Formats: sequence, structure tokens, C-alpha cells
Amino acid sequence: MRIALYEPDIPQNTGTILRLCAGMDYIDNVRIIRHASFATFEEWRQRERLQLVLLTTAAERCYLDHGFTTDQVLLFGRESAGVPTAVHERADIRLRIPMQPGMRSLNIALAAAMVAGEALRQTRTFAR
Repeated sequence: MRIALYEPDIPQNTGTILRLCAGMDYIDNVRIIRHASFATFEEWRQRERLQLVLLTTAAERCYLDHGFTTDQVLLFGRESAGVPTAVHERADIRLRIPMQPGMRSLNIALAAAMVAGEALRQTRTFAR
């Protein structure tokens, strides 16, 4: 499963997500691709034929109601602002994590762990 971060604000959250992808002391096992812009990311995504799944508080559909596939990339927005409208519009799929009314959002690393875990469970691609 691929995880993408849009202009992350908090380095510690980014580090936690990297460890999520590989395990505590195995950061060398994570394949990191840094794109200079969202346009560059989109070119890469189109070449790889990947669907863009945006996790956003503005979505109607819950991530637990989605059928994940291995040709999807999970995109998480900035901790402070999410993603701009142009990025939101480019998403093939928009999903949300249900929360109590009045709550703003979850920590991005926690959100990534929840959604990636469900995606890996559904696609049966957990490392064994």
C-alpha cells in the first residue's frame, strides 16, 4: 500500500508514518519518493496507473465502507490545512474517518495507521 503526504507540517508525524511503513529501526526499507510539486506527483501517479484516495474530513463516505485495492495511493493532507481545492478535486475517491461531532480531525499519523491497516487487511498484503 502506498501512502502520500501533502506538504506535511510536523516532522515527527512524518517520521511516525515512515516507521509505520517499515518498522521501528528499518527506515532504510522504506521507498521514499519526493515530488517537487503536486503536478509532478500527478504525472508519476498517472504513469503508475494509481487511483488517488484522499482522506478528508469533507468526504461523505467512511473509509470502512470502501473496498481498497493494491493500485491505490492513500493521500493525507497537511495537519494545519488539509489539501487545496485543486488537489481535492483530483482525487478519484474521497474518504473520511468517522469522529465525534464537533471534533476537527485526528493526528495524521494515527489516521494513516488506521486507514493503511484496513487497506492492508482488505488486500491481504500484510507482511507475515
